[in-house]
Amino acid sequence: MMMMMMMMMKMITMMIMMMMMMMIMMMMMMMMMMMMMMRMMMMMMMMMVMMMMMMMMIMMLLMMMMMMMMMMMMMMMMMMMMMRRRRRRRRRRRRRRRMRMMMMMMMMMMMMMMMMVMMVMMMKMMIMMIIMMIMLLLLLLLLLLLLLLLLQQLLLLLMMMMMMPNHIKLLAGI
Repeated sequence: MMMMMMMMMKMITMMIMMMMMMMIMMMMMMMMMMMMMMRMMMMMMMMMVMMMMMMMMIMMLLMMMMMMMMMMMMMMMMMMMMMRRRRRRRRRRRRRRRMRMMMMMMMMMMMMMMMMVMMVMMMKMMIMMIIMMIMLLLLLLLLLLLLLLLLQQLLLLLMMMMMMPNHIKLLAGI
């Protein structure tokens, strides 16, 4: 009878120990998964940032191209004006002036439009960056929370191990 009891105790303790080991293993697995997830997240974030940078660069290039085009147009107009002026000196001064004024106005309008577009683009970029930053912060917070939870679980396991009576430990062969 005593032997039976002892055997039962041993079996129970073994079962408990097995459960504990399983729990620890699960925790380890969870930690590993978490690390992998973190790495993946970091990679994703880096990729996103890189993409953003690329976008910015492309936008800037486009703007530069547009500006250059505008400048070229201006130069061409000026050249045309000069050529015209040289050819005909004594006719239609008023009209010419009007034309020039019109051209200038058009150019100004174009410039203004360009500026507006640039501003809008910049604003978009800024908003995107802010959103990215917020997302990063949220991810970090989540990771911290998960780590804290894991730590809590481990502490609980340790407490259980400490609290287990000595005779059970002896029986289990620890």
